[in-house]
Amino acid sequence: MASIPLASPFGPVTLWEERGEVARLTWDTGPSDPTPLLHRAAAQLAAYFAGRLQVFDVPLATGSGRMGDFLRALCAIPYGQTRSYGDLACALGTSAQDVGRMCGRNRLPILIPCHRVLGAQGLGGFSAPGGIETKVALLRLEGAAGLLI
Repeated sequence: MASIPLASPFGPVTLWEERGEVARLTWDTGPSDPTPLLHRAAAQLAAYFAGRLQVFDVPLATGSGRMGDFLRALCAIPYGQTRSYGDLACALGTSAQDVGRMCGRNRLPILIPCHRVLGAQGLGGFSAPGGIETKVALLRLEGAAGLLI
């Protein structure tokens, strides 16, 4: 798999490409074997962190089936807005706990914005290093911090 490491406000991340789509973001420094798509994705991610980009337009590996439907629903949550686990569960015909599990299996955090999903009475979880602090920082970056008060 082709890859490109880059710096982020949360430490190093690596983007991975498979079959012409960005397939994974890992929270580490991976090997560097970039492609034009990965250069474009890295530039977009850097622009997002700088507050200059709100929508990623690189092809993302969302897959098919129930998980694919879920990931596309996450992509539909606008920048700076949030949805609850329950809202997504109702829209997808599943449970809030299932939505939480699928958020944890999201292989493209940030690019597919699972950080925009909150619990009914709190933040919920976040599987990135730094956990909830990273989730809050991403929401602040997007101007959604007022929703957290």
